[in-house]
Amino acid sequence: MRLRGAELDDGIETDRRPLRHLARFILIGLYTGSRAGAIASASPNRQPGRAWVDLDNGLFYRRAIGRRANKTKPQLPAPIPDRLLAHLRRWHRLGIASEYFVEWNGKPIKSVKTGFKSALKLAGLADEELSPHSLRHTAVTWALQGGATTFQAAGLVGVSEDMVRRVYGHHSPTFMREAAEAIQNNRGRLGRRPPVKALLPPAAQ
Repeated sequence: MRLRGAELDDGIETDRRPLRHLARFILIGLYTGSRAGAIASASPNRQPGRAWVDLDNGLFYRRAIGRRANKTKPQLPAPIPDRLLAHLRRWHRLGIASEYFVEWNGKPIKSVKTGFKSALKLAGLADEELSPHSLRHTAVTWALQGGATTFQAAGLVGVSEDMVRRVYGHHSPTFMREAAEAIQNNRGRLGRRPPVKALLPPAAQ
């Protein structure tokens, strides 16, 4: 990590990793599509007020223990992909995340907005309209591109299937595929097609 001094052209080399907690936040967000609050309170320890990560069974109970369910934001449990689960188990085993998976100086973070902006600047993406919430959009997009149905993607991130279909449906490789094949199949069955004029409504002829 290179820290900036008083002069923009000066730099101080250091082995500190002030954005390491952000890297963990981003990985969890990308692989589960969870909201920032659930990621911030995610813990390997099942305690009230925390979102619990069951490392044995690979499940992320995103609603904090003891909190009532919200009809608009149900925060249903989510299965954890094997690749992410391996990271979570390693972080816990090494003591990197003993109480919370995303912590700063041993305490759970309240917000990653400042760190996220710093990361965007370092990556040369400061001008892009990105935020921590963008991770949810990416998770849905990747799920659909990977072959998940709109129902499955909606359940993963905790939104309505209708919204996933309207906003992200075009990312699916099967988007409108049935309609396109129906046109092809219909033409094949009917053989010779009537003139285009015959297919138009009377007012257009």
